[in-house]
Amino acid sequence: MQRARPRNPALITARDAVTGKQCESRIVALRSLFRHAKKNGQIFRNPTIRIRVPRQTGGVLQALVQADIDEAIATATTPDIRLIIALAAVHAARPKMIRTMQLDDVDVGNRRITVGGHVRPLDDLTHRAVLDWLDHRRNRWPNTANPHLLITQKTAVELGPAGKLWTTRATRNLTATLERLRVDRQLEEALTHGADPLHLALVFGIDEKTAIRYANSARALLGEAAEQTPQ
Repeated sequence: MQRARPRNPALITARDAVTGKQCESRIVALRSLFRHAKKNGQIFRNPTIRIRVPRQTGGVLQALVQADIDEAIATATTPDIRLIIALAAVHAARPKMIRTMQLDDVDVGNRRITVGGHVRPLDDLTHRAVLDWLDHRRNRWPNTANPHLLITQKTAVELGPAGKLWTTRATRNLTATLERLRVDRQLEEALTHGADPLHLALVFGIDEKTAIRYANSARALLGEAAEQTPQ
C-alpha cells in the first residue's frame, strides 16, 4: 500500500531541517507569515494550520494571571516583604540573589541597584520599598554590623544572609511564588519588547540560552494569541 504524501512537503522539510527551539520558532514564524498573507488576500488557505509544532520538555513558559499576582502583592504588608516581592517581580531576582544582596548593592543617590552582579536602574516602586526597609532596618537594629541588605532578628547579630525559608515565606504556598514572579517578569519583558533575546540579556544580565528560551516562549504565546483572534 502506497504511503500518503505529506500535505505540505515543503513546510515539513523546512520544519525538520532544524530541531529543538529553532524548529518551534520556525513554525511559529511561518504561521505568522501565512496568516498575514491570508488576511491580505494573497493566499486562499493557510498551509501551516495542520503542521504540528514540536514542544520541548518543559513546554512554553506561561504568564501568571493577574489574580495570582494580586494575591502575592496582598502579602506585602511589611517593609521586608514589600522589598522582597519588588526585587522578584520588578527586577527578576532569584530568591538566593535577594537574600544575599549587600547594602552596597543599592545606590539610592544614583538610583541604581545591582542584582546578581548586573546593574539596573532603580525604579520608583523599588526605590520606595528600599527606603522604607532601610528606615525600618536602622530603627530596629541601629548597631548591626551585618552587611546584607535584608536581615532578621537572628542575623542582625551575625554577618550571614537571611535564611531561604524566611525569604520565601510570604509567597511559599501561593501560585505566584518568588520564582514564578521572577519568571513572569522576564516573560513580560519578552512579550512587550519584541521577543528579542539580546534585549532580555541586556536588561536582566541573563545568559544567551536563557534569553532565547524566554524569547521563544514569547513568540509561541503571541502566535497562539493571534491564531485565536477572529479574522
